[in-house]
Amino acid sequence: MIDAHQHFWKFNSLKQAWITDEMAALKTDSLPHHLMPLLKEQGIKGCVAVQADESEEENEFLLNLAQENSFIKGVVGWLDFLSEDISDRLDYYSQFKLMKGFRYILQGQQQRDIMLSDAFKNNIQLLSKHQFTYDILIFPDQLKYVTKLVAAFPNQPFILDHIAKPFIKSGEINEWKNDISELVKHENVYCKVSGLITEADWQNWKYEDFLPYLDIVFEVFGANRLLFGSDWPVCNVAGAYQKMISIVQQYTSSLTKAEQAAFWGDNAVKFYHLA
Repeated sequence: MIDAHQHFWKFNSLKQAWITDEMAALKTDSLPHHLMPLLKEQGIKGCVAVQADESEEENEFLLNLAQENSFIKGVVGWLDFLSEDISDRLDYYSQFKLMKGFRYILQGQQQRDIMLSDAFKNNIQLLSKHQFTYDILIFPDQLKYVTKLVAAFPNQPFILDHIAKPFIKSGEINEWKNDISELVKHENVYCKVSGLITEADWQNWKYEDFLPYLDIVFEVFGANRLLFGSDWPVCNVAGAYQKMISIVQQYTSSLTKAEQAAFWGDNAVKFYHLA
């Protein structure tokens, strides 16, 4: 079993400025020795550490943690995909076997279709030289733009984080459903079943709130293109690791053994080339 999406940080109010007062549960260090017992409790053998801070110092921080902690099987780092040319940086990071891919945070961009800019696309096309993956972090209104992006690079592996953050709290689903059903037609796109409880009512969510969204992603992607991710420690704003994973465990209990093996680990190994 692999947790394909979690974060580490030494809390710093400037670096983690996105952590608001209502997210006070996150205003603390979140490091490998905090996560390891939670993974062991669930029988999870490894994880993929994903950037939270938008800096190359973050890459060094996560790579060092991965080198010191064998259960961190890979790192998804950060580069500025809007800069002129990241080829030199990609060449540099290609020497680190634990660097598996990159993420540029698109969800808060004022220009909602910024991923279709020439600069962004020029940098995306450089990833394949070193077999780097790309993690897509967006809000639902950007799905239609991302669909155009992935269509332009059919040989580049992309993975959608947090099922594109649908508005589970309010129950909005139709436009998200239509747009994600278009995205899934491009077979170079995988999806992480992660971040669900963060998009729900933090204090009052119930299992049934997630069913319509889980039904859709499992129907359109299928178990062979979905990965489990905890989004720890961000999930702590709405529920501890055990509460979060129990939603997904309950839902996937009806899958075949082969589908469960794919979803809970094999797909992560395949997508990120984990050792």
